[in-house]
Amino acid sequence: MRVVIVGATGNAGTALLRRLRNEPGIELAGVVRRVPPATTQPYDTVDWHSCDIAAPGAATRLTELFHGADAVVHLAWQIQPSHDQRRLFETNVLGSRAVIEGTLRAGVPTLVFASSVGVYSPGPKNAYVTEDFPRAGVPGSSYSRHKVLVENLLDRVESDHPMLRVVRVRPGLIFQRDVGTEIARYFAGPLLPARLLRYGRIPLIPSHPGLRVQAVHADDLADAYARMLHSDVRGAFNVAAGPVLDPSVAARTFHGHEVRVPGALLRGAADASWTLRLQPVDVGWVKLGLKAPLMSCDRVSAELGWRPLTDAVHALKELVAGMAYRAHTESPPLTDDPTRPGRLGGVLRGRLPGTGDPY
Repeated sequence: MRVVIVGATGNAGTALLRRLRNEPGIELAGVVRRVPPATTQPYDTVDWHSCDIAAPGAATRLTELFHGADAVVHLAWQIQPSHDQRRLFETNVLGSRAVIEGTLRAGVPTLVFASSVGVYSPGPKNAYVTEDFPRAGVPGSSYSRHKVLVENLLDRVESDHPMLRVVRVRPGLIFQRDVGTEIARYFAGPLLPARLLRYGRIPLIPSHPGLRVQAVHADDLADAYARMLHSDVRGAFNVAAGPVLDPSVAARTFHGHEVRVPGALLRGAADASWTLRLQPVDVGWVKLGLKAPLMSCDRVSAELGWRPLTDAVHALKELVAGMAYRAHTESPPLTDDPTRPGRLGGVLRGRLPGTGDPY
């Protein structure tokens, strides 16, 4: 089976390479904007190709790269630079369209798309929604809006090309140690005193009833992808581990105290600090965290026999440790290069949080 992974050097892509690299009968190809060093695991057993999916003519280039593939796994997605919404739209929506067009032109029988819990409309925080919950996204979140646009495109593709097997993977937050530096750059910025996290303590935990989210370890998510590739399932699958992460869980885990914060203050603080380029996360991420529903994962369990090996709390602790110790890999997205956007060295070179392409 020849599997082409678009965006194979990011968080989920790196985990998927680890999962598939030694599996008999699997031939891996990776499509990325910047090719990683092919001398380190898990990037050393991959046929690498450079292609910016947002570039003009990307669909033609991707068609060439996809010929002979049994499956395309589309993981490429930009969340930074948050101050350049045009760039994000070009990569996330137009780039996804190019991947889909390349898949169809090349006659690939299977397309697996990395969607998200963000595709869902605002929903409950005390109950679990299934994959047929409305998909209108969370208002005010460009990330959510882009996921909805791509899934709407997939709806039309499935209707027009019923022979194409389309699988949509909707995970919660994706954690692993190796992305510690990346997550700190993309979501916290250069002002985060990451070394203080080595003590495993966060003294104050913002608390709000809507701050209830789900997460999954990247290796468990990769196992779900592998099971989908080896099966004939179609449609959407929610993927997350328990327990639900909320302020009380975080306070117990990191020996902190909950501090009740109104939603308006959370949104206002995020918006002001983002506008001032103090941190890279726009207010849409706060709105998404407060409004995205909790997901039922019964389908992936029943149809694929998937069970997470790592619970959400341990996955979170692993991520925080990775942030504290600057964990990374040699791939461009997961690098520990101190000059990249989101690091202090980047600021000294004029790359303020939320600006400059970190990929």
